[in-house]
Amino acid sequence: MKPIYYIGLMSGTSLDGVDAALVDFSKSKPVLIETALCPYDNNLRTRLLKLHHPDFDELNRAALLSNELASRYANAVLDILKKCDIDAKNIIAIGCHGQTVRHCPEKGYTLQLVNAALLAELTHITVVADFRSRDIAAGGQGAPLVPAFHHALFSNNDKHRVIVNIGGVANITSLDPSSDVSGFDCGPGNMLMDEWCLRHTGKNYDAKGEWAKKGTAIPSLLATLMSEDFFLYAPPKSTGRDLFNMSWLEKKLSQHPHETPENVQATLLQLTVTTIANAIKDYCASASEVYVCGGGAHNTHLIHQISSVLSDRTVTLTNELGVDADWVEAFAFAWLAQQTMLRKPGNLRAVTGAQGERILGAIYPA
Repeated sequence: MKPIYYIGLMSGTSLDGVDAALVDFSKSKPVLIETALCPYDNNLRTRLLKLHHPDFDELNRAALLSNELASRYANAVLDILKKCDIDAKNIIAIGCHGQTVRHCPEKGYTLQLVNAALLAELTHITVVADFRSRDIAAGGQGAPLVPAFHHALFSNNDKHRVIVNIGGVANITSLDPSSDVSGFDCGPGNMLMDEWCLRHTGKNYDAKGEWAKKGTAIPSLLATLMSEDFFLYAPPKSTGRDLFNMSWLEKKLSQHPHETPENVQATLLQLTVTTIANAIKDYCASASEVYVCGGGAHNTHLIHQISSVLSDRTVTLTNELGVDADWVEAFAFAWLAQQTMLRKPGNLRAVTGAQGERILGAIYPA
């Protein structure tokens, strides 16, 4: 059977780089064929972070960064094509999430940077982008969008599974064979830990959670962090750096001597653990299996803590379901691109709160 190729591109809230995935949809279940990673350098990461808040000349800087991101996305695509010796004309479309710099569904908008027209020009491949806006226009949160894909790839007729994506933000998908698919953002994933680690160690992230492991979580600080209204909201809900950022964290600190850098890091890790565990206990009580994906899957201390809190459930990585934890989201945007090209919905009303299912994304023909 002739391959049906799509490429998914994902650059998430963690701002660590571009994940690219080549997927073949010709089989009964899609198959991940090849992957590529295009890391962000610190200069690009810093410039993207600055756009999360109002600043001088931001419209011009956003446009220039959209062009630069298009070039980086194109490089990731060309890398995959070269690895597989596949001509661009054999790819039906690229699904590109773009780089989120604002996510404000309560104000009726979301903004993911990418010059999709330029990406189509550079790759000579049709591009599908701006997946979130249609859902928000229909009254939804615009995120998370991956639960429909999780259902297509990971659901089981006999087992209630939960997929936990730990990127910059953590979100869950409940795959209960006895009810509709549900899911929502449950709070910060890696982003606060990464920013705190960079500030105090000069490293972009806490490898395997070893630095956090040296500290001790501070109960009073954790309680203060957990008092944020977002954690009290019932789903559907989504979040990002617009709420959870270093300014937010600094306002929560009391400057008490026990708030050493490593203790704060341990507390931030515990915040991620607690909010994920609470989300599963409150909304996925019958789940017996939990599968983790995203960058947080590499934080072994984080995964161990989640396993300890959810000791009555099996906690492992999506690798056990046949998809490496690093590539689930890029895989998902290849799937979402196919949904768009086939004129099929990509959102789930129960997840985002939209008025109904919608065909997502804008198409930029090759």
